[in-house]
Amino acid sequence: MLIATSGAGAGAAPGNDPTKARSLQITSPLGRTGLPGTVRIVARVLAPAGEPGPAAVRFYVNGVLIATDTDGPPYVAEWEDENPFEPCTLAVEADDVGGGAARDSVELTPFTIVEASDITSVGVDAVVLDARGRFVGGLAASQFILREDGLPQTIDLVMSDAPAATFTLLIDSSQSMSANARFVQNAAVRLAAFLRDEDRVVVAPFRKGITAITGPTRDPATIADAVAAATAQGGTAIVDALQQVSGHAADGERRRVVVLVTDGYDEHSRHSFEATLASLKAGQVTVYVVAIGGVAGISLRGEQLLRQIARETGGRAFFPWNSEELAAAHAAIAADVQHRYRLAYTPTNQQKDGTWRAITLSATDPSYRVRARSGYQALHPPPVRASVEFTATDHARQYVDLAIDDMEVIEDGVIQHVDVFHEAVAPVAIVLAVDASGSMSRAAGIVRQAAAHFVETVRPGDRLAVVQFADKAELVADFEVARDGALAALHDYAPAGGTALYDALHLSVQRLSATAGRRAIVVVTDGRDENAASTAPGSVATWDTVIAAAHATDATVYAIGLGVRVERGRLQQLADLTGGEAYFTDDLATLDAEYRRVLEDLHRRYVLGYTSTNAKRDGAWRAVELRSPAKPVRLRSRGGYFAPGQ
Repeated sequence: MLIATSGAGAGAAPGNDPTKARSLQITSPLGRTGLPGTVRIVARVLAPAGEPGPAAVRFYVNGVLIATDTDGPPYVAEWEDENPFEPCTLAVEADDVGGGAARDSVELTPFTIVEASDITSVGVDAVVLDARGRFVGGLAASQFILREDGLPQTIDLVMSDAPAATFTLLIDSSQSMSANARFVQNAAVRLAAFLRDEDRVVVAPFRKGITAITGPTRDPATIADAVAAATAQGGTAIVDALQQVSGHAADGERRRVVVLVTDGYDEHSRHSFEATLASLKAGQVTVYVVAIGGVAGISLRGEQLLRQIARETGGRAFFPWNSEELAAAHAAIAADVQHRYRLAYTPTNQQKDGTWRAITLSATDPSYRVRARSGYQALHPPPVRASVEFTATDHARQYVDLAIDDMEVIEDGVIQHVDVFHEAVAPVAIVLAVDASGSMSRAAGIVRQAAAHFVETVRPGDRLAVVQFADKAELVADFEVARDGALAALHDYAPAGGTALYDALHLSVQRLSATAGRRAIVVVTDGRDENAASTAPGSVATWDTVIAAAHATDATVYAIGLGVRVERGRLQQLADLTGGEAYFTDDLATLDAEYRRVLEDLHRRYVLGYTSTNAKRDGAWRAVELRSPAKPVRLRSRGGYFAPGQ
């Protein structure tokens, strides 16, 4: 499964010492949130008492001026962070009364993709309260009881230091909240007073979706201004806003805390409550609900859903009637976040099956009440990516140019969506298997010369190995980009003995099976598999063994058959099975031309890729049919692939 993380931006919360000279500081954003919507860049000017503010503050993104604010404080510019996976520099500048300029900048580090390959360990945040509702500290692992899906688990680690948190203030700014705007603004400022230096706040007003985002920031004035800037209008989509928050990128090791401030009337959400709750739980987001107007101001169903969101994500729900109760709710939220245990355990169930795993955590002291998240989502198995290499020719066997729109791909009867399509230009590992039996002695010079020319013509980046076979098959030159070893082996080419054709093919497939990337076998022979006396097989391997090995290995086989005694049917079968070609000639003078046909075919192949609609990782063979409805072409491929195993 693919998981996203971000580092912190530079910058510090500004002070408010009026004796200091004028300075300019960016208070938001101090990092990236991953939330959708417009980002508000906020700058504060600190100046001695009585000194007027600057006439203008200029805002830059990566050195490009994006806005100039001349309206006085708060100094704000709105910006779309279109690519959060690239580093970005935000800067502000204002002319100083002395003729100079005040500046500040923040480096926004990019989100990076991290591959999570195993469940390994699961973290659980918990709050422990005594019978009087006071926080309980100092508990050890032996004083907790942890179960996953009802099965006892061993706790590996218990820590009582709460990690830094990012509080997302998800503030309802719909029309129904207009009467409570000042109420909410004052409460938001009070929340900032309870935060630690390492905590951050993101202000995310929402109506039918999240609007302009402010933060992460630690500055109380910036938080208050952001809440005040949220104009109350339009309808409400609470569930949709929570869905947007649940999907944003995790901020390193920080806890993700959402404080939902709303009057509880959801009129426009399109996402289902159940799916959104599942997303919040999967993202390990703790939700605290602050419902404005008390229980009486919210529908019965609204109250039930809000309480369920808070309970199942490990948070709490508050229904304050007045500003005092609202301030007390924020104080309780801050204390709740800061008085947490962090537990870690290694689940006994390490299957990556995407199922929900229920967690129950309790204390050995029955008088203690433990509040923690209700479970976690196990990793889904990674998607099955299929890659098919193929050749397109018309009925005259002339190569045809194709584009992605010309293709249809059907896997086990199901149409697939192709998202990768290009010419096959990656290097190829090629095994050249040359018949060195006695029957080749009359044409040894031609065979040697044509093979050497083939070796010299192979593209410089391709790796080449040489197998020679007579009474036995032997790897006479192993894979290398340089051609010296292969040419030396062909220089010593001296035909004699029987024809161990099947052993040569089996040896070639085995050697390629340990080689990554594109793979091909070019086999040249004038006969059938037999000993020197033509009275018995020449190989230990059977034809069925060769076919099974070739089917299991993604290698393209090209066969060049010389003369009338060659096993045409079997060589053609092997080429068809692997998406290659078989060329047959009675004229040794055309051998060089047959080698050129092989090289041209290798260079005129396409590769397409897609994510299979069948996500099972069962190791089974998937039959893949290629079609080009727009063009009368012959599409030649291996015909499928083996799905990965668990």
